[in-house]
Amino acid sequence: MNFFSILFLVLSLTGFSQSSSSYTLKVLGVAQDGGVPHLGCEKKCCTNILNPRYVSSIMVLNDYNQDSYLFDASPNISEQLSFMKNKISTHLKGVFLTHAHIGHYTGLMFFGREAMNSKSINVYAMPRMKKFLETNGPWSQLVDLKNINLTQLHNKSIFSLDEELKVTPFEVPHRDEFSETVGYLIKGPLKSALYIPDIDKWYKWETSIIDKIKEVDYALIDATFYDEKEINYRDISEIPHPFVIESMELFKHLDKKERSKIYFIHLNHTNPLLNSSSEEFRNVMSKGYNVANEGLELKL
Repeated sequence: MNFFSILFLVLSLTGFSQSSSSYTLKVLGVAQDGGVPHLGCEKKCCTNILNPRYVSSIMVLNDYNQDSYLFDASPNISEQLSFMKNKISTHLKGVFLTHAHIGHYTGLMFFGREAMNSKSINVYAMPRMKKFLETNGPWSQLVDLKNINLTQLHNKSIFSLDEELKVTPFEVPHRDEFSETVGYLIKGPLKSALYIPDIDKWYKWETSIIDKIKEVDYALIDATFYDEKEINYRDISEIPHPFVIESMELFKHLDKKERSKIYFIHLNHTNPLLNSSSEEFRNVMSKGYNVANEGLELKL
């Protein structure tokens, strides 16, 4: 190979690296902790379901070597990771947990001896979450048998997975019975994403969600309930998620480009946004927002 051929190859590779990302964020589930259909639900939204909706979870994959990182281990983890087939033990490099509510960590049980019997899969968690897993069965057995290897994260501290992929947890207000609750800032080589599947009302957070949205390329945020009618006007202190209509009102002054970054996720089984034919879905889309769907891929 002569000098000019080598030079052309180097320039081509350099140009490619600047215009193409090596990481993809993939949405594996969009439902609230109970999934769809929801146990005990006899409403229309849970009957005659042809396509069940999995519990909210996302994955970041390296497009070149297929190394991957899971964000939240849902009860549907077996189905959600089925595309990896027998490569889970080699390609799943870690699991980042947001908090200790059932839809976000109980999938860890399938790493145990009764199921996959994994070998030291890295699990990243905040201090209270880590202690909860270490001191409560059956999770402690996963630690004792070295099915999982726990690594402690710290609030707002950047965790570098490699030169191109960095993850930063940040605490958010939520019902913290067993652990703190965090969202994640995920930074790839070209773009960044915000992942906040669970949070209380936006005004309870000391950080401005609007500022956060402006700092990233994608924002996958809590959309558990569309409005108060959906919860039959129950005491909101019991389930203080931001309603979708509240979020849209808060974000209405954002320009079209900023609104297009937003992907509503973590939808309760009653949420009309799960139905792409609903008036509510059309309303959200007409205002320039997005509703996350399983299989959605976003380049980082």
